[in-house]
Amino acid sequence: MDLPRIFTIRESGHRIHNPMTAAKFAALGEALRLAPGARMLDLASGSGEMLCTWARDHGIGGTGVDISTVFTEQARARAVELGVADRVGFVHGDAAGHVADEPVDVAACIGATWIGGGVAGTAELLERSLRPGGLMLIGEPYWRRTPPDEETAEDCHGSSLADFLPLPDLIERFQGLGYDVVEMILADQDSWDRYVAAQWLSMRRWLDGNPDDELAPEVRRELTTEPARHARATREYLGWGVFALMRR
Repeated sequence: MDLPRIFTIRESGHRIHNPMTAAKFAALGEALRLAPGARMLDLASGSGEMLCTWARDHGIGGTGVDISTVFTEQARARAVELGVADRVGFVHGDAAGHVADEPVDVAACIGATWIGGGVAGTAELLERSLRPGGLMLIGEPYWRRTPPDEETAEDCHGSSLADFLPLPDLIERFQGLGYDVVEMILADQDSWDRYVAAQWLSMRRWLDGNPDDELAPEVRRELTTEPARHARATREYLGWGVFALMRR
């Protein structure tokens, strides 16, 4: 059980595996007014940057769950580096269906709502771990601008225009599921660039070191096509944000 190698090749240099930045995660942690000692569950936690830095900055604890062995090891190392390994732990496993042993104060899934089959299923999954009155965090794409055609939508890594909603409609979607939207932090074009463009350097360095690997042709194709695709589509049309929700 692991991510395909291509994912870890692309993002081997990343601490944050989505178009948020360290500054935006710091701003979100401040905005949520996290109390020392609060417990958090982070599903699809990646390299653990959000949980580790919030443990350092706000005194919280918790658990991250991720299917990638590489990212889980990076998260454990980051916890040691930041001096919070006594308060946070990281589990290698499938986040889909994972429920905390005890209710938590914050339940999060940042950019991986496929673990619940979409926003509604992921909210239902997170709810199973959340204490009454707790905070739910969901990271999700939305259309910053509606693409002109299906081809452009596909260039934004969607299968169709219907995959994502405009921002007001996404907020109303959360409300329709019975939640108040109580905070949000949105990516911008620069943070999209920092996330996506960093993949190009990682892929190029990997190619230089692994020219005969079986994945080399696939990595070469991505490195050839992705910069223009990103400039043409993702950074122009696709938004991305983290939304804090509370059950009504």
